[in-house]
Amino acid sequence: MRNMEEAPPSLPLRHLDTLWFQVAGTLCNLRCSHCFISCSPDNHTLELMEAPRIFRYLDDARRMGVKEVYFTGGEPFIHRSFLAILESALQDFPVSVLTNGVLIDEAKADRLRRIADGSRFSLEIRISIDDYEETRNDAIRGKGTFRKALEAYKLLYDRQFLPILTVTEMRDYLSPQGEERDLHGRYVKLLRSVGVDRPRIKVIPIFEMGMLPAPAEQRPVTPEMLRELDPDTLQCSSSRIVAHDGVYACPILVGEPEARLADDLEGGLRDCSLYHSSCQTCYVTGMTCKNF
Repeated sequence: MRNMEEAPPSLPLRHLDTLWFQVAGTLCNLRCSHCFISCSPDNHTLELMEAPRIFRYLDDARRMGVKEVYFTGGEPFIHRSFLAILESALQDFPVSVLTNGVLIDEAKADRLRRIADGSRFSLEIRISIDDYEETRNDAIRGKGTFRKALEAYKLLYDRQFLPILTVTEMRDYLSPQGEERDLHGRYVKLLRSVGVDRPRIKVIPIFEMGMLPAPAEQRPVTPEMLRELDPDTLQCSSSRIVAHDGVYACPILVGEPEARLADDLEGGLRDCSLYHSSCQTCYVTGMTCKNF
């Protein structure tokens, strides 16, 4: 184990393949009890990104050969210019949007279909829930969110999207001694119950930060661990995230002062420090914030 007084190891960026946008900052229409960056309706730690700044970053991404773009928040759909931003980005990149789905109604689903049909590249949409049972999900994300998320998923599915249902391992975190369950199978069954024949599921681990208490014992990545690792398995070797106040190493650590790399994308291409316990989570689980 690394001595905590030693400098943490760092990882070089091999190529900027993926650029994330914290388009809604830490502002969200929900207040989920496990959110790793504590997003909520009144958290202004990271503000909404201004549209001109986003367009400048997209220009930089095009020039640097970025291969794909992700928009996340907070909740991206609270940004008043988001659909225009999305429409522009799709002319140059495959785009994924991470949303809780609550703000997607029939009109917005129709608009997303029209945007996707007029785009040069593909549009992926991920919708988040935290349990396959309504009462347990709503206890974490807020009353009514389970039904609204499933309704949004079905609205998009009926318009020829294949959304990805993103779920956390929150049930195991809250009940670690629970009975063995086929988590993936439970969510497949849930989607099929609402008429989805081609379900897509992404399961992500819990990060003990933000709304959750930090682990009692810090578990840093050590130089020895890196010597045994293919660096391509860590997403910070090929991606960066931009927020209203600059460039960060990864979506998990956006807003963390030690993960902030630069004011602009050029400066954000430098090595990043694997200083945080969440880096160990990515190392152990193979976690990536990307779709696959």
